[in-house]
Amino acid sequence: MILFFLMSQAVLLGNFKGIIGPISARYFINLIERGERENAEAVVITMDTPGGFDQAMRDIVKAELNANVPVVVYIYPPGSRDASAGVFITLASNIAAMSPGTNIGAAHPVAIGMGGEKVDEEMKKKMTNDAAAYIKAIAEKRKRNVKWAEEAVRKSVSITEKEALNLNVIDLIANNVSELLNKIDGWSVVLPRGKKVIRTKNAEVKKVPMSFRELLLSKIANPNIAYILLILGFYGLLFEITHPGAIAPGVFGAISLVLAFFAFQTLPINYAGLALIILGIIMFILEVLTPTFGPLTIGGIISMTIGSMMLINTSAPYLKISIPLIIAAVGTTAAFFIFALGMAIKAMRRRPTTGDKGMIGQEGVAKTDIDNRKGKVFLRGEYWNAFSDEPIKKGEEIEVLEVKGLKLKVKKKEE
Repeated sequence: MILFFLMSQAVLLGNFKGIIGPISARYFINLIERGERENAEAVVITMDTPGGFDQAMRDIVKAELNANVPVVVYIYPPGSRDASAGVFITLASNIAAMSPGTNIGAAHPVAIGMGGEKVDEEMKKKMTNDAAAYIKAIAEKRKRNVKWAEEAVRKSVSITEKEALNLNVIDLIANNVSELLNKIDGWSVVLPRGKKVIRTKNAEVKKVPMSFRELLLSKIANPNIAYILLILGFYGLLFEITHPGAIAPGVFGAISLVLAFFAFQTLPINYAGLALIILGIIMFILEVLTPTFGPLTIGGIISMTIGSMMLINTSAPYLKISIPLIIAAVGTTAAFFIFALGMAIKAMRRRPTTGDKGMIGQEGVAKTDIDNRKGKVFLRGEYWNAFSDEPIKKGEEIEVLEVKGLKLKVKKKEE
């Protein structure tokens, strides 16, 4: 092996918090590639994650194991966790560190079925065996506790930072990044091209946050954010349909729906649940366009609720849509349409004020004597021909009973 003494002036410092997915994988890999290009002393990534997707995790692990720059994964700040896919990433690093008050473990693979496909017990067993073999291979390569790594997958064991250090799961504990860099100064790590002694004590620390694009896309890929975008998109299009020409709500709604469906591409979506939500939305729109005064609104609420509950097809709690969020979204939608339905029913019961029916019950004054054949009345600023079954004298107040063509049937107004 060749010993490299090339000195660089910087340590790249990245930070990741959240679900590990395609966007975060791209961020990790870009950070490592930049470290290689700049011949950095090390790439340090602070991490706090509940886990994530298998393929994204494997892409990151592959980049770590083949990196020609030392990769340091640091579970930080205090109170952070490193679970599920995060455990694989930590074990694959050249140096693994944790801050006080953190934990690592619970790497049992979760069942994620795409498009509503159910994962049977046999498939779950295969997934567990595959994950166990993978994490054992990583631990062996990095000379870490293979037995514990396997138990983290098979038994979902989780340990504190002190236990992790004692069990040779991690390499050190540090209170902050500065202390971490001081502690790893002078450490020797094995890279694909040979050994490298890390010199980090006086190195410049370059913070490399996610780009705006990466940050935006990673936030959108959150199941709760994707669901909110779907609902907002629905509201925007509904407002545009009910208020043609408003433009802005329609544009906002269309953009929200596009972003929501982009996020759904990276999530384990149950297409039956998505279809139920779309069906519920269609029912609401039909209720607005062709009021049925109840059945479509009730059907839309039921369809939207069931669809929301089954939209994300996974047993992983961090990938599920928040129940309070579903209740708030469906409740708000239901309240709006129930209010609209009530207003429609009230409008139906309201007495007509225009047209022939609007004339019935109107009061006026007889301008001539009125009999069963002819007469004239004045009401609403107009003169009308009128007749009555009972004699009405000029000057008496009248009330309209019926409209027949251009003639009004009236009666004497009751005192």
